[in-house]
Amino acid sequence: MAAAEPAAPQPTPEEEAALARLYADFAAQNLTPLWTQLGDLMPAHPAPQARPHVWEWQTLYPLARRAGELVPVGRGGERRAIALANPGLGGRPYITPTLWAAIQYLGPRETAPEHRHSQNAFRFVVEGEGVWTVVDGDPVAMRRGDFLLTPGWHFHGHHNTTDAPMAWIDGLDIPFVHYTDTAFFEFGADEVSDRATPDLSRAERLWAHPGLRPLSRLERTAASPIAAYRWEHTDRALTQQLELEDEGHPVTVEPGHAAVRYTNPTTGGDVMPTIRAEFHRLRAGSATATRREVGSAVYQVFDGTGTLVLDGAEHRVGTGDLVVVPSWCACRIEAESGLDLFRFSDTPIFEGLHQYRAAVEEDPR
Repeated sequence: MAAAEPAAPQPTPEEEAALARLYADFAAQNLTPLWTQLGDLMPAHPAPQARPHVWEWQTLYPLARRAGELVPVGRGGERRAIALANPGLGGRPYITPTLWAAIQYLGPRETAPEHRHSQNAFRFVVEGEGVWTVVDGDPVAMRRGDFLLTPGWHFHGHHNTTDAPMAWIDGLDIPFVHYTDTAFFEFGADEVSDRATPDLSRAERLWAHPGLRPLSRLERTAASPIAAYRWEHTDRALTQQLELEDEGHPVTVEPGHAAVRYTNPTTGGDVMPTIRAEFHRLRAGSATATRREVGSAVYQVFDGTGTLVLDGAEHRVGTGDLVVVPSWCACRIEAESGLDLFRFSDTPIFEGLHQYRAAVEEDPR
């Protein structure tokens, strides 16, 4: 049997007083000794302050509608966007330490003026149509199931052409840009620069042809030049993955789990340098493995019902609900009915820094 380690000698009163003076002198010079902070600075695994949380669409949408009745859109506020604040982040308007998400509401015939900013942005539409977002003068129709890009430093505004309101979710890398002190912002026109309402934007007409790239645009771009990824293409890709699975071909990521990633056609990589976007479809009764990942993710239920099991806690979700999964949180998705999920994450940041990790846990059942 190994001998016990000898106990460390207790400091004398004189040593304790000297140590207290040392720490006071450190503080006076804005210094912090590593040996008092090691557990917080270098934990054995990620210990995020952000918490798993669910925002229900049936609660979010009425609140956004009330804001539409009381809060005008225009200079000053710029957008009627209501940020989802993670309950673990001390009241900051961030859904995770790197990602910002909001429900944006535009009333009948309203216009949100143009501006641009360093932050990368996208929009995802869970219901409705009739709004065009105008990105650098290119009008882009917004319809149910569409995923729309506004990369950093592109002028953009929105206008509603109908007599009905419309809401959607915005996702941006605001917290990451804020933390790194790299933010710039600039006002644009009070009105959108083009009020045309084409079915397809110029960017789509040039870029959105499967497997085809214009020879006039061979340079690599940091963000995808495709302005909108249309629902009909996403839906068809997921449907055909599951059909191929039925025919015996191993094309799904897990049994009953079809998934696609939105990509930049000039690089084959993610649509924006800091944000990854995907769409997942689970058959009724199917489930994913329990998975942990470095970096955070947000899901919005596009259709169906199911349960997300986050660090062992079950969260039942339905259409429109938004769920945040913090870094290294154990996540399992169980579909009750067929379940369609839009997902975005900060994974490109951590892959670029070579800090990304993932682990799949065995099903305890």
